[in-house]
Amino acid sequence: MSMEYEEALLVRMFFGENDRHGDKPLYKHVVELCRKRGIAGATVFRGLLGYGKSSVIHKVGLLGLSSDLPMLVEIIDCEEKLKQILPELAELLKGGIITVERVKVLKT
Repeated sequence: MSMEYEEALLVRMFFGENDRHGDKPLYKHVVELCRKRGIAGATVFRGLLGYGKSSVIHKVGLLGLSSDLPMLVEIIDCEEKLKQILPELAELLKGGIITVERVKVLKT
């Protein structure tokens, strides 16, 4: 059985759970923006423990209460489409990190 792959880009955005855009959480705004722009996929992950530039540890506390937990949004599509939205995503991020890597997507 022959497997075919497509080239794509995977964008990862790292920021805090308390980060906002206007009146909504930043992660929700990012996913809605990607959907509106026709990006192939975006998924949000909530971290249990982490730290960033400030070196402050963010973790789940007693009774599951959080202290600005780390958030990760993964976005995938072809390079052409992601290059169009990357400047806007970078503008939304205050103090977070964006990584971009080339990936191969298995056609199924």
